Amino acid sequence: MTGFSQVMARFDRIPDAAVALGLRVFPALVFWQSGRTKVEGLAIKDSTWFLFEHEYALPLIPSDLAAVAATLAEHVLPVLLILGLCTRLSALALLAMTAVIQIFVYPGAWITHGLWAAPLLAVVARGPGAWSLDRVLGLDGRRGARPRAAPMAGGTR
Repeated sequence: MTGFSQVMARFDRIPDAAVALGLRVFPALVFWQSGRTKVEGLAIKDSTWFLFEHEYALPLIPSDLAAVAATLAEHVLPVLLILGLCTRLSALALLAMTAVIQIFVYPGAWITHGLWAAPLLAVVARGPGAWSLDRVLGLDGRRGARPRAAPMAGGTR
């Protein structure tokens, strides 16, 4: 095995659970921080109502309803995502929010939205990983499943 191959083989030792945790935590923090800008204490800020009426205006959804729904979602879904509880549904909901923002609010910000969407899509597709409440509670269909083993020397498993 070459020196390069040995270095690359070390990456296989990164636990899938750690990767899945990162895929959950970082997009969750983006939405959590956004949600925190919309409230003061337990009340939605006047500026939030204004933004949803004028800048974030969506077709078919009244601005008042959109403001409440988005603010609530940006507080609840990131917590669920970080805990790994109802993970795939939480990631899917945040992915849908990302699509709405991309299509109707900031269509020119596709790079930023892509950076949010990619980890959320990975979580929807692959699940929350071993370090999640879904795994502990058996909600991901893999209760007691062992994390993927690191490959053995020579590349076989």
